[in-house]
Amino acid sequence: MNDQIVEIVVGGRLSPDLVVALEGFTVTSAGPRRTKVVGPVPDQARLFGLLAMFDGLHMSVISVNRIEDEDSHPPGVT
Repeated sequence: MNDQIVEIVVGGRLSPDLVVALEGFTVTSAGPRRTKVVGPVPDQARLFGLLAMFDGLHMSVISVNRIEDEDSHPPGVT
């Protein structure tokens, strides 16, 4: 199974240590008090683990979105 690319938007900023711990993910600002974490998630267990980590850090998860691969759609379908 191929990894899904997932975008998780959380409230607040991530510490430098947490950014390092999220190896393989891109961490960027998503506004004044939001952070976007984007990266590969091979299965639901990994996704739930990430969400549990944010919950354990008392960070609110604002959204979880799968990033569509442009190659996954037939021509003319968006």
